[in-house]
Amino acid sequence: MKLSVHDTLIGNVGIAEHEGCITNLFFAKDKLPAGIERIETEELKEAFLQLDRYLAGNLKAFSLPLAPAGTPFMQGVWRILSQIPYGATVSYRDVAVALGNPLASRAVGMANHRNPLPVFIPCHRVIGSDGNLAGYRGGQALKKLLLELERSWVS
Repeated sequence: MKLSVHDTLIGNVGIAEHEGCITNLFFAKDKLPAGIERIETEELKEAFLQLDRYLAGNLKAFSLPLAPAGTPFMQGVWRILSQIPYGATVSYRDVAVALGNPLASRAVGMANHRNPLPVFIPCHRVIGSDGNLAGYRGGQALKKLLLELERSWVS
């Protein structure tokens, strides 16, 4: 696994890739796993380019080869998250219903929390049924910022 760290509009971000696919996005507060080679690859350069364009409002959909590691259930949740339109939000229950299991809201929340590619797989677009932001690995302030940025660029 290879890693590059850059300063972005949302702070220091680390992005990892393995065999040409983006596997992880780390926020500044995340602990980086041991044994990662710090190197700048073409895939990592492209990932940061697209992330910077997204944060500047110039990119609404990522076109990166993503390879998040997770259980089949998590993979299903992340596929649905990837289909949430830019600037829109859905509830954890909405995701559970889309998976065919309306009682799985809590499990959807856990899959969101374990999303290794936040922002690229937009778990920040999932909110509570009551409209509250609920949790986010990058913190609620960052979740709110990302949603506000997207909504300001959709308008």
